Amino acid sequence: MTSIVGVHGIGKYHYYEEAGRSADGAAEAMRAKWNAYLHQGLTGRGDGTGEYFAEIAYYAHHLHGGPPKPPRQMEAPAKLVLADWAAQLGGPFRDVAGESLTGLAHRLAEWLLTRMGPQAVRFAQDFCPEVAAYLGGGDPRVRARDAVAGVVRRRRPRVVVAHSLGSVVAYEALWAHPDISVDLFVTLGSPLGMRDVVFERLAPVPVRGRGARPPGVRRWVNIADKDDIAAIPAVLASCFDGVERDVSCDIDWLDFHTVRNYLRCGSANEYLETYVS
Repeated sequence: MTSIVGVHGIGKYHYYEEAGRSADGAAEAMRAKWNAYLHQGLTGRGDGTGEYFAEIAYYAHHLHGGPPKPPRQMEAPAKLVLADWAAQLGGPFRDVAGESLTGLAHRLAEWLLTRMGPQAVRFAQDFCPEVAAYLGGGDPRVRARDAVAGVVRRRRPRVVVAHSLGSVVAYEALWAHPDISVDLFVTLGSPLGMRDVVFERLAPVPVRGRGARPPGVRRWVNIADKDDIAAIPAVLASCFDGVERDVSCDIDWLDFHTVRNYLRCGSANEYLETYVS
């Protein structure tokens, strides 16, 4: 029996539309891709697939706020996330006297384009609104978290593999439902430790500057690419108790955040092979 559940990251609403506005259809389409990606990572072959993931916990439809917008057209909460996130990258400080939030967002977009190229701006257009929608609280956060918890409870996996914002949703879901037991929690490209954007807004709130492994999780392994601009800091043990190991990888300096490259690169093989054999 397949013993892994995946939790997707940002920018996955299009699966919902392509599946006729079906969350189940979106989850199944993603499961086929994640199986193919992990198959390549485990075998080194680009052809074929395997049955590794029981299900991908789908939640993007709960956070969707319309098509991606250029930074200057984002809503105010997303612009604030952009400013605080850019500060982590060494960008201009967000509190500039006399400058509007829209003007600052435009300037930060130009800075990202110059420093990291168009892929960083495209990433920001997904990352900032979805992080703002989730961490803004209220119904979207509860629905997304409950959707993930519901899949994990129903599938009873031994492993949860969570990518990007999905690692935040999964972390909170596992804390909110401490009766759910998981042998291994694998986070890929996780922004869980990102100061002023994610970390201080987590539920439960970190105590004395430290978060902790959810009580139902036996082992936690974090994997981050050295160039991943979402995984700040890359070493989660620096701010969370109970992280067994932080694994650094080098997947692609231009395609630095995709779950495709994280699963293909083989960095998780050592931890997943026991559960897929």
